[in-house]
Amino acid sequence: MAYVISEDCIACGVCIDECPVEAISEGDIYSIDPELCTDCGTCADVCPTEAISPE
Repeated sequence: MAYVISEDCIACGVCIDECPVEAISEGDIYSIDPELCTDCGTCADVCPTEAISPE
């Protein structure tokens, strides 16, 4: 099950550097490609606004 990023995202960029498979894309609100996400949860662990959660 892939992780998703909610509207609480502030586009700070912390999660992008943590993703081992580069599944996160930049934008006004970042997004996670469910085809690439390995469900490791590393991005959710570092998100300062807790905007990332399992789908």
